[in-house]
Amino acid sequence: MIQFLSLGMKGFDFENSGLSEKLGTVKSKAGTLSFLRLLAFFAMGGFFVLSVAESPIWFLFFGASVAAFISLIRNYNDQKDQEAIYMGLQQMNLQQELRISRKLKDLDSGSEFQEKAHPFSNDLDLFGDHSLFQLLNHTVSVDGKNALAEAMKSAFDLEKAATLRKASAELSTKPSFIQAMESIGKAFYSAEKSNSGWVSWLNQEDKITIVISIFAFIGPLGGLALAILAYVGIIPGAVLGIWIILGMIFLGMVFKPLKKAADSIPSRNQLKTYRYWLAVLEKQKFDASLLKEKQAPFLTKEVKASTLFDQLDSLGLWIQNRINILYIPLNLLFWTDLYLYLRLVSWKKKHGNLVANFPAHLVEWEVLVSLGAFENEVGGKGKVIEVEKGLIAKEVSHPLLVPGVAVPNTFLINDKQRVILLTGANMSGKTTFMRTLGTNCVLVNLGLSPFAQEFGFSGFQLYTSMRNSDNLGESVSSFYAELSRIKKLIDRIELGEQIFFLLDEILKGTNTEDRIAGSEALIRQVERTNAFGVISTHDIELSELEDRIESVSNFSFHSEIHDQNIDFDYKIKRGACPSFNAHKLMELMGIRFQTEK
Repeated sequence: MIQFLSLGMKGFDFENSGLSEKLGTVKSKAGTLSFLRLLAFFAMGGFFVLSVAESPIWFLFFGASVAAFISLIRNYNDQKDQEAIYMGLQQMNLQQELRISRKLKDLDSGSEFQEKAHPFSNDLDLFGDHSLFQLLNHTVSVDGKNALAEAMKSAFDLEKAATLRKASAELSTKPSFIQAMESIGKAFYSAEKSNSGWVSWLNQEDKITIVISIFAFIGPLGGLALAILAYVGIIPGAVLGIWIILGMIFLGMVFKPLKKAADSIPSRNQLKTYRYWLAVLEKQKFDASLLKEKQAPFLTKEVKASTLFDQLDSLGLWIQNRINILYIPLNLLFWTDLYLYLRLVSWKKKHGNLVANFPAHLVEWEVLVSLGAFENEVGGKGKVIEVEKGLIAKEVSHPLLVPGVAVPNTFLINDKQRVILLTGANMSGKTTFMRTLGTNCVLVNLGLSPFAQEFGFSGFQLYTSMRNSDNLGESVSSFYAELSRIKKLIDRIELGEQIFFLLDEILKGTNTEDRIAGSEALIRQVERTNAFGVISTHDIELSELEDRIESVSNFSFHSEIHDQNIDFDYKIKRGACPSFNAHKLMELMGIRFQTEK
């Protein structure tokens, strides 16, 4: 169980067992503290009245009631924070069940990251309904989501992936750390203001004039002295009025910068998220080099990183509540805005540039936590192997299918068989298999374990052409869309780039004769490059290319036709498909074929 201490706070519990009982207990405590806080407030008001009306001795009781009120507020806030964390853990447990069972429709789809022109993301269900993003995403901020999406769509880099893999593997063994980080985000994060705005404000330099410096100290001393003298009757009350009018001149000097600060500083919940995340990160020990590198910016020497956010939160609380009915009289009498401005400028000068870097670093941790949580929750657990050229997959399956239902397959593509012609009956699993290969490539590139016993590939880039649809707005037919997609592939491979391609139902938008001729021409063009890949087709005639082109090999998926149904085993087999099932499928759907008499 991970716990941490923050200034004035007890340790938080991040253990996700027995949440219903613990939630009931913490709500009961919060209710009791709320009632006691109300009593302390009335006592505070009563003692203040007695202090003014009866005797100054009552100020001692007034001070004690103020201390009790503040303590009760802190304890109440602690209980409410713990309640929010428990509720975050409950939400996480529910989402975990959905991911394990692959019931993903209620999870964030990340559909805004879909990109038709991307080399592979649109074809592999990386985003959208029932997507890999829904399995992976444990981020809470918009910037975190964006960073995770960019990582999923990034170009392949095996060296970077190996470093990430060590980090995600270590994080998967730290479920308490993952629970703490994610539950804090779910409990408190609220992006009411963009990070860019307040980070820019942190980096801006504010000026302190001599006048502000002097009167920041004269204000409280003068106000206190005049208030006492007026109270005992030595000076008339009108003098206090003159003092207040004079103070408004000096308070006007800091009004705009304090208002800008109030508008720039994030909400208390957002600052609380950062503060608690940092408190967890400061105490965690890591072995992976990448995790140590990403933790290093927070291990500040003079003041803890979490304490810096605690200080900013305290300043923000005062600055953002300056129009409070209790604060205004104090400000007019003691000119407290001047002192508050001095404290703010001093803090920004010492820590502003450092703290401005923390949000971006924490976004990186949102992504790392997502990777570690995925590995721990639903990860493939397969071994990544080194491959000199090509791709090797042993018992590979699709991560979006329920593990007990997914049918694994073994597959190899290399220099000797660089183009795989994949034939097969309708609904037999050709497209799913191709997506299985592509999606596992993406997982490995992210530093995650593949859904296979063993899986590995050489330093290629992935390119797919599967979902090519027409666009009426752009007057683009689906056939033209596919040709445009293939042209981009040709442009890249003819520049010498090593590409692994997945082309589904190639050239399906034209007639059989042109489709066969065009497919053969493309395969011969690919043969002269560094590219290799899988092409699925319904044209069994193309299987003859295996005899004419050395690098072409036939593989297929089969079906077994019965009277009232068709069975599929979803296992890839060597050789071309011996039979197809479109005729039977149409019959099962109600189409009656009649023989001519």
